[in-house]
Amino acid sequence: MEWISSLFEQYGYLVLFFGLFSESLAIPFPGELAMAVSGHLSTIGNFNILHIIFFSYIGAIIGTTITYYIGFKLGTPFFEKYGKYFFMNQNRITKITIWFDTYGTKLIFVSYFIPGLRHFTGYVSGILQVQKRIFFIYNCIGGMLWVIVYVSIGRIFGTKIEHLLHIISQYSFTAIIILTVGCIIVFLIRRNKEAIYKRIRKLYR
Repeated sequence: MEWISSLFEQYGYLVLFFGLFSESLAIPFPGELAMAVSGHLSTIGNFNILHIIFFSYIGAIIGTTITYYIGFKLGTPFFEKYGKYFFMNQNRITKITIWFDTYGTKLIFVSYFIPGLRHFTGYVSGILQVQKRIFFIYNCIGGMLWVIVYVSIGRIFGTKIEHLLHIISQYSFTAIIILTVGCIIVFLIRRNKEAIYKRIRKLYR
C-alpha cells in the first residue's frame, strides 16, 4: 500500500485517471486498491472525495468506451490475429461470449465487480455488436457504482483496505453486496446518529 500512496503524493489525481484508463484497456493496474487508498487519504485531508470519484470514473469510462469501439470497428478477425497483444486470445473471447449468451447485456453492468472480466467486457461488447445505447447506459451506471463502492471502502475501513480487497477477490460478487450494504449502513448511521441516539434514549426511559 505504501508504493501506491507514494504515487499519489507525486502525481495526485492523475494516478486515478491514467491508472483506471489503462486498466480498462487490459493493461495491469490495481484499480480497486488505488481507489480504496485514495478514499482513505480523503479522510486525512490529502484529497477531495468528489475529485477522487470524478477522476476515477472518467478514466474508467473513457477506457471501456475506447475498447468497445475497438471491438465494434475491428471485429473478430482482428482479435484472432492480434488479440494476444491485448490479452484477448480466442479462448477468452469464447468464454465471455458464452457469459453474454447466458446473462445478456446486464453482464456489462456487473462485470466491473468481477476480477478478470471488466478488462475485456468492452472489447467483447463491441465484437458482439451490442447496441451503443445499451452499452453506454450499463457501462456508465456500473462504472459509477463500482467507483463509489471502492472509494467508500477506503474511506470507511481505512488501514484494513488490503485485507478487505483480498476477501473481495476471493468471494467476488457476494462480498461486494455485503460490503456495499455495510457501507450504506455505516453512512446512514453516521449521518443520522443524533436521531438514533434520541430514539434509543426514549426506548430506555
